[in-house]
Amino acid sequence: MAHSAPAAGTAAFTWIDGTWHEGNPPLLNALSLAAWLSSMVFDGARAFNGLAPDLDRHCQRVIDSARVLGLEPFLDAGEIEKIAWEGIRRFPETAELYIRPMYWADDGFVAPDPESTRFAMVVNESAIPKPSGFSAGLSPFCRPNPYSAPTDAKASCLYPNSARAIQDAKARGFDNAIMRDQLGHVAEFATSNLFYVKDGLVVTPVANGTFLNGITRQRVIRLLRDDGHQVDERTVRYAEVLDADEIFSTGNHAKVMPVNRIEDRSLQPGPVAKRARELYFDFAAATATKKSA
Repeated sequence: MAHSAPAAGTAAFTWIDGTWHEGNPPLLNALSLAAWLSSMVFDGARAFNGLAPDLDRHCQRVIDSARVLGLEPFLDAGEIEKIAWEGIRRFPETAELYIRPMYWADDGFVAPDPESTRFAMVVNESAIPKPSGFSAGLSPFCRPNPYSAPTDAKASCLYPNSARAIQDAKARGFDNAIMRDQLGHVAEFATSNLFYVKDGLVVTPVANGTFLNGITRQRVIRLLRDDGHQVDERTVRYAEVLDADEIFSTGNHAKVMPVNRIEDRSLQPGPVAKRARELYFDFAAATATKKSA
C-alpha cells in the first residue's frame, strides 16, 4: 500500500494496527482528540550501520510519557522495540534512520479517554548531521515548570514553545535558542540538552523538571565520566555559558554537536565535544544491539 512520503526524497515506513505501510499514511481524523487537543506523545531513536543505541530506553520512555498524559499504552517496551527492528530491517544497513513510536488518544473531552489510545511507529531516512556546529542566542521564551505543563513527558503539546523559540532565534540570525527556566537559569537549547566546558570542567544544567533529562544526555555524561572527565550537573547562569571555552549539545537527532557561535562571539569546536562524539559512536559500535541479532 503506497502513500506519499513525508518529504521529497525521504523514504519512510509506517506501522499502524499491525501492518506496515510504505510512506506517510494518514493517522488522525478531524475529530481525534490528538488533532485538536494534542493528546499525543512520541519518542525518537536512531539507527545507523545496523545499530540502534539505547533503543530499549526510548521504547520505555514513550510508554512512560503516555501514562503522564493519561493514555493507556497497550504494548510493552519489548514489543515496541520488536516493531522498531522490523522497520529498521526494511532499509539498507547503511541507512541513517529516525525511529518514532507514538501514542495518542482518539476520544475524550479535554481529558483523553484511555480506552481510545492508539499506537503507531514511523521509521524514516534522516541523515545524522555532520559536527560542523551551530549558532545560538538567548531566547526570550522560557521552559514551563512541572505545574504548568507535562514536562516529564515527551509530549507534542510542549513543542510549539520550542518552535517559537527557534523562529525567534532564526529571525535574529541564529540557528538555535538557549532557553531558561522560569527562575532565569539556563535549561537547555530549544531542541537539545546543553553542555559547556570551562578550564577542563564539563558543566550541564541539572535536570530540574523543566526539561527532559535526555537519554543521549545521560549516556554522554556517563561516557565522559568513565573517560576521566569531571562532569558537574548544577544550576547554570547564562553568563557562565557566554564565558565558556566550548559549548555543545546532546540530543537524539544530531547526537553531539558543537556550538560555533554564541551571540556575537565565535567559537571553535572544542576537544571535549569531539571526544564526547567519539565516545558516543564507539559506545554504539561496541554495545548497541546489531540489526542481525
